[in-house]
Amino acid sequence: MTKNDGAPGRDETPQQRADRLWSEMLQEVRVCQTGAQILFGFLIGVAFTPRFAALPGFDKNLYVATVVLGAVATGALIAPVALHRFLTGHGMKPELVHVASRLIAVGLITLALTIAAALLLLLRTATGSPAAAWGLSAACLFWFATSWLVLPQVMLRRIAARRAALSEHGDPGGGGRLPR
Repeated sequence: MTKNDGAPGRDETPQQRADRLWSEMLQEVRVCQTGAQILFGFLIGVAFTPRFAALPGFDKNLYVATVVLGAVATGALIAPVALHRFLTGHGMKPELVHVASRLIAVGLITLALTIAAALLLLLRTATGSPAAAWGLSAACLFWFATSWLVLPQVMLRRIAARRAALSEHGDPGGGGRLPR
């Protein structure tokens, strides 16, 4: 295996790249997984409080949907660990990185939905204003979509445009400094 078959700008083999990406993903998952598990744990406890029985039907259904979303988020964020455990030693690290990346994306999306749904349930109860609860929860979900999905896409487009501009101006290798 030769060097420079990995990521551009790095002197690594594809296997080294897969190992590096796997380590980076594990660090990301540790942060998300802990938050998802704590939120899920608190959600489970809500059904056992005295006030839960007095919730209107819509709020009970919203609670059920929120708990299910929390379970899906937690499961998706834990799944890469299970995959790694069962597939270690089979020479599948690049494939494992690809599948785990997708699972983490599903986990992040369902975690955002869980947080927004939990916020909606909480604000409907705390404020007594369904309109305010929906508005604030929608704003929170919009923030997640903007910072977690849109911002990375904007950054990718900008860097691609900068690299294209550099290659058009006599730097075909893209080794020059990117303009600010």
